[in-house]
Amino acid sequence: MSTRDRIRAVTETLREPRSVNWISEQADAAWSTTNEELQDLVDQGQLRRVEAGETTRYQPDYTSLLFEEIRTLIEENTREELRNELSAITEEIEEWQATYDIETWEELEQSLADGDLASAELRERRDVITRWEENLEDRRLIKHGLALYSDVEAAREQMVDVADRAIR
Repeated sequence: MSTRDRIRAVTETLREPRSVNWISEQADAAWSTTNEELQDLVDQGQLRRVEAGETTRYQPDYTSLLFEEIRTLIEENTREELRNELSAITEEIEEWQATYDIETWEELEQSLADGDLASAELRERRDVITRWEENLEDRRLIKHGLALYSDVEAAREQMVDVADRAIR
């Protein structure tokens, strides 16, 4: 992995704003190279610069990330595939609701305090909670993808039309 690739990899995992120094250390990169790469990522709209007192920090542009994720979903899946995934997610959640006789993952989380559960059952419930939360996030993204599907297709067709006219 190149130095710039390492810097980008570190920025992709940021969960809170971080300084050039911190990112440089994590990427094992020179401060100047890190600073240049961070400026490029800001210019490309992948990172945001956040002023914290006298320190400049960087964080992902969460809006851009959201739209890129939705765009990828639409480009890599048909409408039918997205609908099927939405259905599968709903079925899995309904199975957990029936299995544990609960409505939400929060209720399942509360059951972890039950003193009668064996360690294997605790692990299983923690795993279900994690998958449930992931399913809810995936469902949210898929719903956005389906809502925007026609608009993205129309924009793509318009780009192709413009490109075709430019070639003629």
